[in-house]
Amino acid sequence: MTDITIKITDRNGIIHEVQAPTDMNMNVMELIRSYELAEEGTVGVCGGMAMCASCQCYLLNDVLKTERNDDEEAMLSEAYHVKENSRLGCQIHLTEDLDGLEIEIAPEQ
Repeated sequence: MTDITIKITDRNGIIHEVQAPTDMNMNVMELIRSYELAEEGTVGVCGGMAMCASCQCYLLNDVLKTERNDDEEAMLSEAYHVKENSRLGCQIHLTEDLDGLEIEIAPEQ
């Protein structure tokens, strides 16, 4: 079992350094929910299906090397507060190579 460290800035600007398991097939959206870093019911509304953008976050460093997939691109094209570094947390799966990832939770839609 390998845990990685991820820094997550919540919607109030508070930085949380959290431990994330890489052996549970979790994604960033589920990590945010498990640590209760956003108000209940405001992240992961669609259950992680890339259909609501409630888990949108901003990448603050270059640890994540993958590009947006087609579903993610389509959802972000309709979302609010989108930036070049926007990603859907439900589409970022926790793997060992994400150790040191830094993200900020986007404002509510």
